[in-house]
Amino acid sequence: MTASNPSHDEHDESRNLSRPRLRPSGGTAIGGQPLGGAHLDSTAQLMNAITSQLGSQLSLVSLNGARRPAPPPLVLVAHGSRDPRALNTVRTLMERVRELRPHLPVHLGHIELNEPLLADTLASLDPKDGAVLVPLLLSRGYHVKRDIPEAAAAVPELRARIAAPLGPHPLLVETLYARLVEAGWRAGMSDAARRAGGVVLAAAGSRDPESIVDTRRTAQLLAERLGVPVVPAYASAAAPTVAAAVRALAVRGRHRIAVASYFTAPGRFATECAAAAPWIAADPLGTHAAMARLVLHRYDQAAATPEPAPERELASA
Repeated sequence: MTASNPSHDEHDESRNLSRPRLRPSGGTAIGGQPLGGAHLDSTAQLMNAITSQLGSQLSLVSLNGARRPAPPPLVLVAHGSRDPRALNTVRTLMERVRELRPHLPVHLGHIELNEPLLADTLASLDPKDGAVLVPLLLSRGYHVKRDIPEAAAAVPELRARIAAPLGPHPLLVETLYARLVEAGWRAGMSDAARRAGGVVLAAAGSRDPESIVDTRRTAQLLAERLGVPVVPAYASAAAPTVAAAVRALAVRGRHRIAVASYFTAPGRFATECAAAAPWIAADPLGTHAAMARLVLHRYDQAAATPEPAPERELASA
């Protein structure tokens, strides 16, 4: 199947990402539905919550008053990790997606290592509802091209669309930038500091050449955002390593080198890459507000495409 063009994604609005987050508590409801389990700190937040709730309900009704078909469930497809922080991060991200779109069913499935496994999640869905699978993966590669389509094909009665991976996309770049600033990167850097600065974009790595292309594109976008060189590096399966990328930047006279963590969640690779940072190391992308928005963007892209052909195809990035 097809989806959006990369150039379209890279011109999507990626500023003004901050949104008031509704923190869990009890309370006010509209039409019997709680306002996202929200703790409302102000009149503005109350009005935002009311507007969101009503808008979400009205979206299920067409202009002639008939109820529209429910949207297909969103299935977040995570890789899986032995690090318990990864599962906690994915679950929190899933809740942020639900907050943004309360009437959208959101499920979780893992490729390996964690439950629920993707195969079990897909088998549990009602086939008549269909599904849109959104990989929590940052580039094209074996999991996106083989593992996820094969899991979907194993449930032939389920009409499943497969969204593009999350990257490359400007919302990821904004998240990487925000994580670097949190770690100590100066937003208003002087010219002298910029001439000495550099960033290593630490990614998991893949033998798939298209995955390398995607990661390099993200590095390019981040370099444009920061105004300093950004060198992609990999924890496995590809070169250079983070240590080698640091040395390459140092040879170019860049001695103020940060590591940007191009991982969706904490884990062994993210920890090892951070340990090689000569200066600061940013946290993984995690549950930043832009990540939830990007998940829904990929969902909307895939859900808006025509019915997939009998042979399942991957939506383009």
